[in-house]
Amino acid sequence: MKTMTRIAVAAALACGVAGQASAYEAGDFIVRLGAATVSPNEDSDNINLPTEPPISLPGISIDNDTQLGITGTWMFADKWGVELLAATPFEHDFKVKGLGIDGGSVTHLPPTLSLQWYPRGGSNGWQPYLGVGLNYTFIYDEEVSGILEGTLGAVLGASRADLKLDDSIGPAAQAGVDIPLGDNFGLNIGVWYIDIGTEATIVTDVGKVKFDVDIDPWVYNVGIAWRF
Repeated sequence: MKTMTRIAVAAALACGVAGQASAYEAGDFIVRLGAATVSPNEDSDNINLPTEPPISLPGISIDNDTQLGITGTWMFADKWGVELLAATPFEHDFKVKGLGIDGGSVTHLPPTLSLQWYPRGGSNGWQPYLGVGLNYTFIYDEEVSGILEGTLGAVLGASRADLKLDDSIGPAAQAGVDIPLGDNFGLNIGVWYIDIGTEATIVTDVGKVKFDVDIDPWVYNVGIAWRF
């Protein structure tokens, strides 16, 4: 509630100074810094364990995470820019559906390069934008929880369990707005939809289990924009 109040106050202030803010123009650099939340919209294949008879679990669910997000945009024309999205590493806990237990965690970095269109570029005031681009998600530091490792040990007779998720390349789309609070800075609100698909492999000393996971997160950002 406090965050929403601050945003509302900032937007109200922006209405009073929007006319004073200079237009975005070719050659400008725009840096946006804020709190970025990755909210997975996951769709996971069943996890088929090699038992007799076979046991099938209904995939995994993945928690949200919020980190520091930073983007840099170069305006190569009044209405067009190129943006690179970066962030501090996101760490997500996941649960195994059906068992209702913590499965472990994964860490990833989702750099995204986008072409942006600014319909009000060259005009003073608010600067909405749309973008499309390409995302590369680097997934690392996968960990299996002790609870899941123990469960696999009891069911499969495994003495260890490791997890590996493949990196992902996919399209991304975005929308956002910079609300001026001064001549060269303002409030930024943005959202991305990123197509992230990966193959997960659980490796044990008695065999491997593979299943596909579509993470497909919405990414929300609220922060500050600076124009140079």
